[in-house]
Amino acid sequence: MKISKKTVLNIVLILFILSFFVTPIGYYGKIWLNRLFAFSPSVIEEAEQQKITDYDWRLKDEEWNFFNFEESKGNVILINLWASWRLPSEAELASIQELYDKYKGKMDFYIITNEEQEPVEAFMEEHEFTFPVTYLIIGDKMAVDTSKVPSSYLIDKSGNIVIHEEGISDWSTKKIYKLLDELIAE
Repeated sequence: MKISKKTVLNIVLILFILSFFVTPIGYYGKIWLNRLFAFSPSVIEEAEQQKITDYDWRLKDEEWNFFNFEESKGNVILINLWASWRLPSEAELASIQELYDKYKGKMDFYIITNEEQEPVEAFMEEHEFTFPVTYLIIGDKMAVDTSKVPSSYLIDKSGNIVIHEEGISDWSTKKIYKLLDELIAE
């Protein structure tokens, strides 16, 4: 019995697809696919931008100390809502790490989760992320909608929401770098 090329290719394709469900290759493949299909976030037209008016928002830092979002008033701010157990979040955080490495000290980063400290620290260590993690205080008032994870906001010095993106984005692009350079220079 002779097996045709088409049959061999179909078997290989089926095995490749099955590997996404039953092997670690699938996990890393899903991360790779999420990164591949994550595009640079879209800037909101100036006339349609909403403004943050209330900066009185309590959060916890990496050491679990309370602080107020008010500290960032007048700065360019990136807020990213994520969860360690959400595969799309993991895919997006690699680009946020690159952005943080390039812009730390020039703008404020709020990479916010509502998880407990221990699993977040393990996740950060496993992936070698060094950006500061901020912890949400559930039930407190918030400056932005934190119900959708992952999602992100880029806020200018005047409090205008320049970008609001639900789902994952690629934050390490020339388009975003140019926008941030302009916003920081204002």
